[in-house]
Amino acid sequence: MATFYSNQTNFRDIWYTMIGIPGLEDAHTWISIPICSMYIVAILGNSLLVFLIYSDHNLHEPMYLFLSMLAMADIFLSTVTTPKMLAIFWFQAGGISFASCVSQMFFLHFIFVAESAVAFDRYVAISFPLRYTTILTSSVIGKMGMASVIKSFFICFPLIFLVYRLTYCGKNIIHHSYCEHMGIARLACDSIKVNIYYGLIVALFSTCLDVVLIIVSYALILCTVFKIPSRNARLKALGTCGSHVCLILLFYTPAFFSFFAHRFGGHSIPLHVHILLANLYVVIPPTLNPIIYGVKTKQIQDKVIQLFSLNRKFC
Repeated sequence: MATFYSNQTNFRDIWYTMIGIPGLEDAHTWISIPICSMYIVAILGNSLLVFLIYSDHNLHEPMYLFLSMLAMADIFLSTVTTPKMLAIFWFQAGGISFASCVSQMFFLHFIFVAESAVAFDRYVAISFPLRYTTILTSSVIGKMGMASVIKSFFICFPLIFLVYRLTYCGKNIIHHSYCEHMGIARLACDSIKVNIYYGLIVALFSTCLDVVLIIVSYALILCTVFKIPSRNARLKALGTCGSHVCLILLFYTPAFFSFFAHRFGGHSIPLHVHILLANLYVVIPPTLNPIIYGVKTKQIQDKVIQLFSLNRKFC
């Protein structure tokens, strides 16, 4: 029995193959074009945002520090998944070791859980404009960022043990473009109920809680906005909040769809639809974040114009 179990666990040492988007293999090249374009925009846009904020002391304010943290998270989120995804689409290079797959899974879920502080920043900025910088000091922002990282680590680290405890018996085809928890768990030949239950608990008590807090924050923001006497100021605040809400919906809707489809969708949801949406939610929000949060902020606009004006002079 011990030998049989040992032989099964050795299947972790084989290489696994990700096949991209099942059923749409012939369209991989065409699908890769928008994904590659969005990835380039995401990397350049978020890197520019981080550079501008950290190189200019005038932008070392709470709102911009939050934006820089969000931008760095977006860079990591898209980079953890997109290069391998494009390698599959372009070169059919879907091979990956079990350890690399688990590492990608951990960082993917870690970064996703960590992104959750911007709504609170907007609430404080609109509700308490005169106390904004006194409430959100550098120390407070640092503690919030550290708390977010620690929370995400302790939530996602058990996923590594949950997939390593499973017995694998030779299935090595991953029907996805990147590695995530349930995609790995479904390769096992024993019960994955614990994985399903833990994933459900994480979704309900972590990600769903973040969503609830975001909804409450924006409800409070709206209450505050409608008390603003100036009509122009109200419209400006509503426009900013509206764009933020749309971005949050773009981030969380495909993520929750992917999560519940893995656990409860069965065969009712076509696999290619599920995987395609899962691919989009790791590139669309990182692409739009620097545009919505950065370009719509006047001080960032001014710094971008100033930077490119200097480049023209040197050229």
